[in-house]
Amino acid sequence: MTRTGVDSLDRSIDKTNAWLADVAASFGTEDRRMAYRVTRSWLHTLRDRLPVPIAAHIAAQLPELLRGVFYEGWNPSKVPIKYDRDEYIARFARDAQLHHTEVPRAGRLVTSALQRHISAGAINEVLGVLPADIRSMVAATDAAGAAESAPDAGRPSAPEGAPGGISQAGGPTSRTGETSHPGQGGDQKKDGVPRQAGAPSDSGIQAGEPSHVGTPNQAGEPSQAAGKAPGGGEQ
Repeated sequence: MTRTGVDSLDRSIDKTNAWLADVAASFGTEDRRMAYRVTRSWLHTLRDRLPVPIAAHIAAQLPELLRGVFYEGWNPSKVPIKYDRDEYIARFARDAQLHHTEVPRAGRLVTSALQRHISAGAINEVLGVLPADIRSMVAATDAAGAAESAPDAGRPSAPEGAPGGISQAGGPTSRTGETSHPGQGGDQKKDGVPRQAGAPSDSGIQAGEPSHVGTPNQAGEPSQAAGKAPGGGEQ
């Protein structure tokens, strides 16, 4: 149906309606006015954060009607405006008439809808120049957000107050001032921490040599003080 009598403008109106319908559907609504507000806010908030060439690449793929919306009030001599996450949210919420807590989801939903019409290369170019905290609110997929929120997922951490902490290999680390000496059967400590079976004692006694108290050791057994167990009790 002819609306303006100008074919190019009528086609632009049809395209814009199709884009807004996709945005509205991504929010689960048929409210085109709401879809227009969030789309306009998405365009303006990103536009002012992008360098001029990248902003122009996005604008070139918009229908003529939305391209005019994109350039409305734009001052290329003052961009990019390097605002942070909080200012991005404030700008988006103000123009889209949303609560601040709704902005991250809204930004991702608009991107998800518009990427059906804008090339993947142009979207990736936009995401590539945004700081991570803003990019997480623009990227259409949930994977980037999951990676932001849990960068160290699956890596065990040392329990608070554990002596020496936990090493990356999973074993206990030595206390401050302790020295580890490699033995034939494992590591030993100078502070009396029990050694692994078969490890030589601090005095360097080898299998079969006499101990300090004159009693021969069994092959591979560590020496002990006479009459005392490793924990300090009677044998």
